[in-house]
Amino acid sequence: MKATWEKIDKNIVSIDVEVDADKVTGALDQAFKKVAAKVNVPGFRKGKVPRGIFESRFGVESLYQDAIDILLPEAYTTAVQENELQPVDRPEIDVTQFAKGQSFKFVAKVTVKPEVTLGEYKGLEIDAVSSEVTEEEVAAELERLQQRHAELTVVEEGAAQNGDISVIDFDGYVDGEQFEGGFSERYSLELGSNSFIPGFEEQVVGMQLGDFKDVEVTFPETYHAEHLAGKAAVFKVKLHELKRKALPALDDEFAKDVSEFDTLEEYKADLKTKLLESKEKEAEQAREVAVVDKATAAAEVEIPEAMIDTETDYMVKDFENRLRMQGMNMDLYYQFSGQNEEALRGQMRSDAEKRVRNNLVLEAIAKAEGFDATEEDLAAELENLSKQYNRPAEELRDIFEKNGNISNLQEDILLRKTIKFLLDNSKTA
Repeated sequence: MKATWEKIDKNIVSIDVEVDADKVTGALDQAFKKVAAKVNVPGFRKGKVPRGIFESRFGVESLYQDAIDILLPEAYTTAVQENELQPVDRPEIDVTQFAKGQSFKFVAKVTVKPEVTLGEYKGLEIDAVSSEVTEEEVAAELERLQQRHAELTVVEEGAAQNGDISVIDFDGYVDGEQFEGGFSERYSLELGSNSFIPGFEEQVVGMQLGDFKDVEVTFPETYHAEHLAGKAAVFKVKLHELKRKALPALDDEFAKDVSEFDTLEEYKADLKTKLLESKEKEAEQAREVAVVDKATAAAEVEIPEAMIDTETDYMVKDFENRLRMQGMNMDLYYQFSGQNEEALRGQMRSDAEKRVRNNLVLEAIAKAEGFDATEEDLAAELENLSKQYNRPAEELRDIFEKNGNISNLQEDILLRKTIKFLLDNSKTA
C-alpha cells in the first residue's frame, strides 16, 4: 500500500492512498461470500451459486461497494498511522479508482490536530491565593449543617415563606388553553429553590393554607418546549400543606449528635481545620488554573470546530450522567431550567473551547520538555485508584485495557505532570 499526504488548509490534510490489486481481489472474494449467502438464483441454494454465474447475472460491479467497505477502514487507518497524522474528525472519502484487477485508489480529506506555537511558559508570574479561614466561614458551615439536620414540622396556620415545602395543585393555561405538562396534584415544591419557572415560587410565598391563586408568569425565550417559549401563562394554584424546617440549637448537644466531639468549641475547631484543608486545595487548584491560563494565552493555536464540537458533546454527556446520579434526566432539567439542548450547548461551548486550547498547549509543552507518562507513573496511578475504589491495581489495569482507556489515563498523567512543571517554574506576584 502507498500513502502520501499534503496540507491543503491550516488544519486540513489530503491523503492519497493506493491499495495493491491483490488486496482488491481478496476483498472481492470476501464480498462475494457475503452476498452469495443472501442472493436468490434459480436452480441454486443460497450460498451455492458459482462465482461466474453470479457475475454474469449481476455483474462484478455489484460487489464493489461491499469490497470497498471491507478495504477502506483498514487502509485509511494504516495510512494515518504510517504518516503519523492525528485526525480529529471523520474523513471525507473520494474513491478515484476501483475495479477488478486494478489497484484501489482513494483520497481522504480530514481535519487533523493543529500545530501549537508556544510562547513563554517558564517563570510565569501568578497571584498568591489566600487560604485563610474566617469565623464567618465557620459560622456559614455550621448553618449549612443546621439546615441538613433540620426537622420538618407541619405548619398549622399562617402564610407560606421562603424555605417552606409547599404541597400544591397547579393547572397551567396559555391563551386560555391547558397545555401538556402544566398540571399536577399535591406537588411538593420548596419555595426559594428556583426550580420552577421564574416568578412562580415568589407568588406562592404569602399564600395561606387552603388558598386558591392565579399565578401569572412568562416562559423564558429559551424554554425547551418551543410552543411555550416566550408565552405568558396562568397557573391556577391551590395550597394544601406547608412544612417548615425547625433548626436544631447550636450547642454541645448538637456537636455530639453530628460528630465525635463532646463540645461545640471542639467541633468548630475541627471544622476550621477541615475548611483550611479544603481552601488550601482550592488555592492550589486556582494557582494551577492561573498558570495554565497564562501559558495558553502566550501560545498561538487555531482550533478546528470539530474538536470544540467533540468536547461539547463530551461535556453534555457528562452533565447528563451527573443528573442521572441525582435522580434526574435531561427532559426534567430542561423543564425546570427553561432551557433547551441548543441553549445548554451554547453555554458549554466557550468552556469546551478553553479546555481544548489548554490541553493542546499542555501537550505541546510536554513534548517540548520531553515529558512522558512512564510505566512507573502508570503503576503509581493505578495504585492510587486501587486505594480509592478498593480494587486490585491489576484488575483496574485490565478494565482500562479492555475498554481501550489506558491511553486516556496516560494522557491525564502527562497533563498533571506538565501542570506541576509550570507551577514549579512559576513566580508568585
